[in-house]
Amino acid sequence: MAAAVQTLPTKTTLQPGDQAELAAIVREAYVAETPLYIVGGGTSLDYGLPARDPGTALSTVSLNRVVDYPARDLTVTVEAGLTIRALAELLAKERQRLPIDVPQADRATIGGVIATNFNGPRRYGQGTIRDHVIGITAVDGRGETFKGGGRVVKNVAGYDFCKLLTGSLGTLGVITQVTLKLKPMVEQSRLMACAVPDAESAERMLAALSASKSTPVAVELLAGPAWDQNRYLAAVGKAPAGGMYVVVGLEGTAAEVEWMCGQLSDEWSELDVEMPFPLGSSAELWRDLVEFPALGDSPLVLKASVVPSGTAAMVSAARRIDPQVSVQAHAGNGVAILKFSSFPSEGLSRALVGNLQPTAARYHGSISVLSNPSGNEMTHQSAWGGLGAPFDLMSEVKRRFDPKDLLNRGRFVYI
Repeated sequence: MAAAVQTLPTKTTLQPGDQAELAAIVREAYVAETPLYIVGGGTSLDYGLPARDPGTALSTVSLNRVVDYPARDLTVTVEAGLTIRALAELLAKERQRLPIDVPQADRATIGGVIATNFNGPRRYGQGTIRDHVIGITAVDGRGETFKGGGRVVKNVAGYDFCKLLTGSLGTLGVITQVTLKLKPMVEQSRLMACAVPDAESAERMLAALSASKSTPVAVELLAGPAWDQNRYLAAVGKAPAGGMYVVVGLEGTAAEVEWMCGQLSDEWSELDVEMPFPLGSSAELWRDLVEFPALGDSPLVLKASVVPSGTAAMVSAARRIDPQVSVQAHAGNGVAILKFSSFPSEGLSRALVGNLQPTAARYHGSISVLSNPSGNEMTHQSAWGGLGAPFDLMSEVKRRFDPKDLLNRGRFVYI
């Protein structure tokens, strides 16, 4: 918990041993009006606005029990402090998985992944974390426990707390327990990759992939030094200056994957793509794709969320600010992670307002800050991309769940 104390304005960390103890701590904080900063594995503490008001860190890592695992039902109920790796090891015994790619899985907790709504490359074919949460238990800002969903997949009674809490950054409630919908493990997983010379070529390839007869689980557009130096992509040849890599993930039975590889090779050949082929070291490249958001130190990391047709344009916009920016775009979904090599010389606000935000708006999207270690120019406008009517509605929901604004105060969109 040392990292939490260094990152957050806290001197004390409380680590309840069970859900009842956690609720009691929140009730005491409500009476004393003490802000609480929720900490899971500590992998996303730089996400969101920097906290300003002194308070207490509330750790969920001891809430790591497996509550129920009826494997035949393809569901599992666990406490929120269980790590992603521990969950994966449990499910692997039954040849099952939660198909959400999370970096630093040995530290990241399931509650933290839900609170930050983190999703990796397989979101294109397997869905997002919110698609897999079918039951949730949390404690609101008064210390009162509430629940949503249940143990069965088809449960639509009442408010959809599962979706409401996903991505709420721990500001509406402290997630204590979740029920997840699972999927069987696949027989085979393979990656196909190629280098493309420019953004226009990448856009044509991505458009063709949307109509492909293959059914990818991941469609990634990669650019920048981090990928130019990747030893597993070396097999497809180095992308030319200004070029990019397209990487496609295929999963299924051995026969299905073999057929999709052949189909995709034929489709890419028709587009005059040079040397498209399956990567022999796909497991290692999969790992690099999953871990990219957590690898290395960057003075600024942004996330662009646009319609898929705007993905290549967002990469080009980022390169106008920093030619050495490294990019991983989940191109099938229009989500791009932009890791800058240096802080924008014109300042964060100018870079966003003058370049990136207009490009994102043109493609019906927005820009948010994932990491800014310097803390420079971290305002609501820069961190979350603007303040409009939806934010007013979200602020009203916040007041109903946390009337004294104690949970992760100041870190999310509310003003």
